[in-house]
Amino acid sequence: MIRKAKPTEIIQLMAITKACALKMIANGIYQWNEHYPTLNAFKKDLEREELYVLIAEEKVIGSVTISSEKDEEYNDVSWLTNESNHYYIHRLNIAPEFQHQGYAKELMDFAEDFARKDNAVSIRLDTFSQNKRNQKFYEARGYKQLESIFFPKQSEHPFYCYELPLS
Repeated sequence: MIRKAKPTEIIQLMAITKACALKMIANGIYQWNEHYPTLNAFKKDLEREELYVLIAEEKVIGSVTISSEKDEEYNDVSWLTNESNHYYIHRLNIAPEFQHQGYAKELMDFAEDFARKDNAVSIRLDTFSQNKRNQKFYEARGYKQLESIFFPKQSEHPFYCYELPLS
């Protein structure tokens, strides 16, 4: 089941993202660290009612942010579609013990259906250039890789922007 997150679940989500970060680091992927994702990012997502949780086995096992707000880092990207009604995916995460079971696909199916129901033009996101698994995941879903952006507090390596036109 996927639903909007509750304020009491933020601490669980922070624990999940920290566990995800440790797993990525163990695999040589330095995507998330002490600077990201932050408690404040999740609180903002919650306040904007853009944070969704995935429930399995009667507990929160992951989340996704489906935002209509464009981050400033995206301003110089040459997107495939004109500026209009878009959604931006952030902080997709699944607890490590539940990964590789189709739950990330379930969250992305939800996000894409959500965007289509709102007549969005596209979905935009970024993923870490060193995270080849994520790149394959999004490309298999039809997302097109575009330009690179940088988040200096996260990594010296770029993040690749992706877009999925919905029309």
